[in-house]
Amino acid sequence: RIDYEALRYYRSNLFISERFLIGGDGDIFEGVGWRKAGNHTHGYNSNSLGIAFIGNFEHEGPGDLMMIALGKLLTCAVQKGELTADYKLLGQKQVSGTYTKSPGRKLYDIIKRLPNWTASP
Repeated sequence: RIDYEALRYYRSNLFISERFLIGGDGDIFEGVGWRKAGNHTHGYNSNSLGIAFIGNFEHEGPGDLMMIALGKLLTCAVQKGELTADYKLLGQKQVSGTYTKSPGRKLYDIIKRLPNWTASP
């Protein structure tokens, strides 16, 4: 039996599917950018700003430079009108069901303390 959901997920993640990525040194990399919907979270791609942190954050959190970069990117998104000032900040696992641990336990703990985080979409 073919697991079509797993196959769809695998195929859709063979390329960078988020709008932006944040590296360990705080550099921000453009994925699909502002104007194209990402392919990161089924049901939320067209009305979200998918941002990936490069690394595994299950056991260790991201560095300060990464969090500063996130703040700058979110501020820029609001200034450009890509996000409203009252945007909702979520971790991918909040909207992806049980098949992902993203953004990782330690990063998720940090995200939950940020001003625009919300428990539900």
